[in-house]
Amino acid sequence: MNAGASVVATLNTVSNALFAFAFAPVAVLPAWLSLTLISAVLGVVIFVIFMFTANRKAFSAVVDAIAASILAVFLFRDNIAVTMRSEARLLVCSVKLLWHSLFPVLVMSVPLIFVLAQMAAWYQYRPPVPGSETVLVTMQLQEPSGQWPEVSLKDSAAVGVMTGPVRLFSRAEVYWEIKPLQPGDHELIFRVGDQEYVKTFGAGEGFMRLNPKRSSGWADLLLFPLEKPLPGESLVRSIQVDYPARPSRLYGTDWWILYFCIASMVFALLSKPFIKIRA
Repeated sequence: MNAGASVVATLNTVSNALFAFAFAPVAVLPAWLSLTLISAVLGVVIFVIFMFTANRKAFSAVVDAIAASILAVFLFRDNIAVTMRSEARLLVCSVKLLWHSLFPVLVMSVPLIFVLAQMAAWYQYRPPVPGSETVLVTMQLQEPSGQWPEVSLKDSAAVGVMTGPVRLFSRAEVYWEIKPLQPGDHELIFRVGDQEYVKTFGAGEGFMRLNPKRSSGWADLLLFPLEKPLPGESLVRSIQVDYPARPSRLYGTDWWILYFCIASMVFALLSKPFIKIRA
């Protein structure tokens, strides 16, 4: 495991402990309500951070210049020269506004990445229903230098192995089709050569924290933070569970982040009259 992955793994340990408690109500509240509450709280927090880190005097001056330029366009729309100058000022002010936003955005982006990864663990996928759904598990191996190692997945009372291992030599991948037999958080135990690897697996109904992929790369650790990284010298590059998509256009797969972005901005704007921060 390289230095970058080690840093991300350490931050994930803190993030997992914090948000396991903070997001626990997601499991019991209606999904629309939990997502709205999270969006409201984070929207206000983002607004406060932005106000503390932005150059508010410069920001206000640029916003005033934009308002003046827009007003000039409407008042002097019959004067082409004035209109063109006002539109040019609008373009310049837009660039300045973007420039003054860079530092606050950079400050917020780091913690927000970890928060969104924790939210994705709840909303991006749904657990398979025990006894009625199967899912695909993919193990990617390091490029073997010689003969492939023996690979197996342990059967258990909680998870049945329906098919596999199926090997795809051209991609150094091994596949299984599994069926959950009992609800809850389980462990998939793999044997690769003389080494053992464990992958978490959730099954049930409603909302559960799910971690689809376990890997050793720092980018995967940012996206899938709930498990410890695989050792860097491991025979296995990654283990991935293809959880079903959540079919909702409000809090379902991919839609939840759109709702979060819109709702958090709305709550940030609504909170503005109540938050007074001196320049």
